[in-house]
Amino acid sequence: MILGYFLFYPLKGEVDPEALDFFRSIRIYLLVGVLVLTNGILTFFVSKSIIHPLLRLKRAADDISTGNLDTKIEVSGKKDELNELAMAFEIMRGRLKEADAIQKQYEESQKELIASISHDLKTPLTSIKGYIRGISDGVANTPEKMERYIRTIEKNADDMDSLISELLLYSKLDLPNVPYDLRELDLASYFDDYLEELRFNLEGQNVRLRLEYQPCESFKVLADREKLNRVTANIIQNSLKYMKADSKELVIRLKSASDQVTIEIQDNGIGVPKAELAHLFDRFYRTDVSRNTATGGSGLGLAIVKKIIKAHGGTVWASGETGKGLSIFFTLKKGEYDWKES
Repeated sequence: MILGYFLFYPLKGEVDPEALDFFRSIRIYLLVGVLVLTNGILTFFVSKSIIHPLLRLKRAADDISTGNLDTKIEVSGKKDELNELAMAFEIMRGRLKEADAIQKQYEESQKELIASISHDLKTPLTSIKGYIRGISDGVANTPEKMERYIRTIEKNADDMDSLISELLLYSKLDLPNVPYDLRELDLASYFDDYLEELRFNLEGQNVRLRLEYQPCESFKVLADREKLNRVTANIIQNSLKYMKADSKELVIRLKSASDQVTIEIQDNGIGVPKAELAHLFDRFYRTDVSRNTATGGSGLGLAIVKKIIKAHGGTVWASGETGKGLSIFFTLKKGEYDWKES
C-alpha cells in the first residue's frame, strides 16, 4: 500500500492500466519479501539476545562439569530471565570455586597435620626406644641410672598420651554439630572458684594469683562450663610453662560491655615476640623458646582454645612482647538462656 501510494500519487489519478496490472501482479511477491526480511531481522535479534547467551551458558556448564571453575559467566544489566539464569550460574560457579579452594586447603592442612603428628610422636618414641635399649644393654647398671631411665621413659610416655588426647579433642572439635551445653554463667564467681582451686594445686610453687573486676558490673554470659574449663586450663598451663621469674604472677581481668565480657589472662613470663603473636593459636605452632624438652607441649593447647571460643561466638587474641609477659584475651557473649530450648 505504501509503495502503491508513492508510485501512483504523483499521477493524480491518471494511472496507466498496464502499470496498475503490473503492480497488482507483483504486490504478493513484495508482501512475501517484506515477511522474509522481517523474519530475518527478528531471527537475528532473537539469536543475539537468546541463542548466544544460551551458548555461553552451555560452554560455562561444560567447563564447570570438567572442573574448570575459572570461566567467568558474563552477566548483563538487563532484567530478564536469561540474565537471572546467568547470575544464578555465576553465583553457583563462585560457590563451587570457593568450596574447591576450601577442600584444597583442608587437604593441605591434613598433610601438615599428619606430618606434625608424625614428628611429635616420633621424638618421644625415639627417646623411649633409646632408653629401653640402654636398659636392655645394661647401660643402666646402677639403681640411680635405672630409676632415671624409667622416669624418662614414663615422662615421654605421658607426653605421647597427652599429645594423643589433645589431638583427639582437636579432631572432635573439628566435626560439625559438636554439642555445646550453653548455660548462664557468672564469670566473676566462676573464676573466683577456679583460682581458689588453682591456689591449692600450686601450693609451694610461689605463684601469685589475682582476679580483677568491677563488682558493680554484670559478668553473666552463655557458656559451656566444661569447655570453658578446658579453655582456662590450656591458657593457664601455657602461662605457667613459660614463667621463669622468681616471683610468678598470674592475673585474670574481667571487663564487661553491653553485649559481651572480655577475659584477659596475663602472666609475667618470658613473653613472645610481637611478630609471633598472630601465630600462637595455629595448631602445632611453637615459639623458638618452647622447642626444648623442658617445656614441650603438644602445640595444640591454644589452637583448641581458639576453636572453643569461636564455637561460642567469641574471639581470641594475644598481646605482649619478649621479656614483658603475655596476655591472652577472649570474649564471651552475654544473654539470657532460653530454658525451653534445653
